[in-house]
Amino acid sequence: MFYGDLAEVKSEIHIPDVEPAAFLILLKYMYSDEIDLEADTVLATLYAAKKYIVPALAKACVTFLETSLEAKNACVLLSQSRLFEEPELTQRCWEVIDAQAEMALRSEGFCEIDWQTLEIIVTREALNAKEAVVFEAVLSWAEAECKRQGLPVTARNKRHVLGPALYLVRIPTMSLEEFANGAAQSDVLTLEETRSIFLWYTAANKPPLSFPLTKRKGLAPQRCHRFQSSAYRSNQWRYRGRCDSIQFAVDRRVFVAGLGLYGSSAGKAEYSVKIELKRLGLVLAQKRTRFVSDGSSSTFPVWFEHPVQVEQDTFYTASAVLDGSELSYFGQEGMTEVQCGKVTFQFQCSSDSTNGTGVQGGQIPELIFYA
Repeated sequence: MFYGDLAEVKSEIHIPDVEPAAFLILLKYMYSDEIDLEADTVLATLYAAKKYIVPALAKACVTFLETSLEAKNACVLLSQSRLFEEPELTQRCWEVIDAQAEMALRSEGFCEIDWQTLEIIVTREALNAKEAVVFEAVLSWAEAECKRQGLPVTARNKRHVLGPALYLVRIPTMSLEEFANGAAQSDVLTLEETRSIFLWYTAANKPPLSFPLTKRKGLAPQRCHRFQSSAYRSNQWRYRGRCDSIQFAVDRRVFVAGLGLYGSSAGKAEYSVKIELKRLGLVLAQKRTRFVSDGSSSTFPVWFEHPVQVEQDTFYTASAVLDGSELSYFGQEGMTEVQCGKVTFQFQCSSDSTNGTGVQGGQIPELIFYA
């Protein structure tokens, strides 16, 4: 721009495609080697760093985005990572979107993505979401796109802006009730499509459909089992509505979906349970539910409403309060460190535990997670 054969001859050079704040960050780095990034300017700074081929600043921007990545901004960052051709950031975005698909699809950011990104998300086999949620998200995106294009928000225009993306939603994999209460009343489908889908659910002779018929595979949950054995003794382990708790940390980002718990050692029994996940005393997720144990020493899964994003190198506290048949199996020979695939878990005792659970023995034998 300033030197050599291609230098601009004007005394003042306009750069309309780079935000002033981002350009200042670029200049500061080039002159002082200091990088000062903020959430509201980091994407513009990444654009400037890419444009002027400053790889160290671009890498710092990508690292900043990876650390601030969560369900509410994952779809927007996926769109940007594709635009900037940053495959590592793209992969981190997919990890969040796959594991926390329903939260990502319901975020405001999902409505801001471009059509091509919409297409690849809706095509995604690993999305861990109900198809009814995918359909609702696609309609929300279509409404936002109508507004962006200055079109009236009508069912016809929603269908128009969606184009072929509508036929990527796996409507036949919804339950009949989900379809009847949602997609069938959306007015986005034609009467003929609605009729054919109803017949596909109910008729012996099923009509051909333009929508994919197979369910998404979703993600397979992994289990971190922290005990080497389990046991029961008639006077050893009891539930009285007291808290069993353990602290854990991981060496890479995971998404905790639930806890595996021991049940009754005295035959089939039903428990009411409250599970909880905390970080630094702040409750990140809580679920009250019931589960039935069959009298075996197996673990029984209890799920949070949505998987919870857990960052590396920070201790979290998992807790369970059970009420029901008092006598229970319990774990023993507990491990302070457990390797699960690519993830290393570390365990330590929690001060919240008032029923005897610790690293060496007790309850909460399993963490159920996606990675």
